[in-house]
Amino acid sequence: MKIAVWARRIPLAALLTAACVGEPSAPRRPDAPIIVVSLVAENPWNVLSAVMSVRVSQADSVRVQFNLAEAAPGDSVTPAVMTIADSAVIPVLGLLPERRYVLRAVAFGPGGTVSGNPIEFTTGALPADLPRYAASGVDPSRGYAVFAAGMYGVVIDNTGRVVWYRRFAGNGPGLSFMAEPNGRYVARPMTPDPTDIDSWVEIDPLGNSARTLGCALGLQPRPHDLIAETDGSYWLMCDESRTMDLRADGGVAAARVTGTSVQHVSADGALLFRWSPFDHFAITDVAPAERTGPNVNWTHGNALEFDTDGNLIVSFRNLDEITKIHAGTGAVMWRMGGRRNQFTFAGTPLPAFTHQHSARISSPGRLLLLDNVGNPAESRAERYALDEVARTVRLDHSYGSAPGVVTQIGGSVQTLPGGRTLVSFGTAGRVEEYDETGRVTWRIDGNAGYVFRAQRILSLYSPGVGTAR
Repeated sequence: MKIAVWARRIPLAALLTAACVGEPSAPRRPDAPIIVVSLVAENPWNVLSAVMSVRVSQADSVRVQFNLAEAAPGDSVTPAVMTIADSAVIPVLGLLPERRYVLRAVAFGPGGTVSGNPIEFTTGALPADLPRYAASGVDPSRGYAVFAAGMYGVVIDNTGRVVWYRRFAGNGPGLSFMAEPNGRYVARPMTPDPTDIDSWVEIDPLGNSARTLGCALGLQPRPHDLIAETDGSYWLMCDESRTMDLRADGGVAAARVTGTSVQHVSADGALLFRWSPFDHFAITDVAPAERTGPNVNWTHGNALEFDTDGNLIVSFRNLDEITKIHAGTGAVMWRMGGRRNQFTFAGTPLPAFTHQHSARISSPGRLLLLDNVGNPAESRAERYALDEVARTVRLDHSYGSAPGVVTQIGGSVQTLPGGRTLVSFGTAGRVEEYDETGRVTWRIDGNAGYVFRAQRILSLYSPGVGTAR
């Protein structure tokens, strides 16, 4: 009897062993995601948006489907947001004002996709002082246009409709409201106190202030340009002032001379790089009329850019000069335009450009800028082909508004895909997009007001990513 029992157990054990070794069982399918709770709230910065908060289980990311209440379900979707500790906060952007929407959370995980219950949300009315625009064009580039407008940083679509805005206290966002390569906006608001330090502020796509960005060594950040890198560091221009005896140069004995220094600052505020014009330029680089008074605005840097080799391109308005600076050593690599010009301009009378803005490298060997007053009749966007070895420059393209306008201050250029160029004519109140032949493909209708810088972006959710500055 004992033998029989033992005989019956051997085949069963062998069968189990064989099943484990030769024929593995199918792995257990992961559980489907569960949406535990989802809530929708107003965005205090912007009535054209909403904020959905979601708590989930078995999900690694969440997005939101949304549509007007009278439209078909799932008309639009947000980008997916990764969950952190089984939670996610998803911005819903670009909505219409005073409209009723239906929103649904959609959770994704190894076990599949699950949609949540519909939630209704009604947007509010636009602020009474928010600027309104109209725009038109036969063939506009895709995406949106970003700029500062009065008290606001705004984003408009190709019809001119404001699709995103953020109001700033005090005097508004300052000259530049622009999108950065790190997917956020920056502005440099100015406080009423002329003696304090006015830092840049970084704004996330919902409008929240993410951090402030300032100069090291106690210098004042200039409001014209800044580059925020994806590692958290940033490059900016700073006002550096020294007292100088300029009597030998047509000035006064104790002139306060302000030049533009360039800094690279780490994410934690450490100074990584510093360049000062006092170490490289002479006071006589500026025209005599600019150095006679007690306060001398010497260089007036107004644009900061990387060349394709990683070195810096800086525009100094009051010197009528574009300068290339080595980003590692700080050495001046070349100077173009102005009283210390090192280039031969082929077929172009000098000065080739005057009081320029928004110097940008559009491609290797191509420099794009707004020539504010080089042509007395009008301001024009100009693209130059330059040979850095031979030190020669040739004007390739030039775009101007019709009829021509002059902006003594401000204005910008941006290279767009397909050989297109977006131009703001500063105080002249015109923002226009041109194709390679100079045809206007899009414009803000009427007078847009003073637009110091206009910039196209592709997405409200990651502004600045994948687009030229």
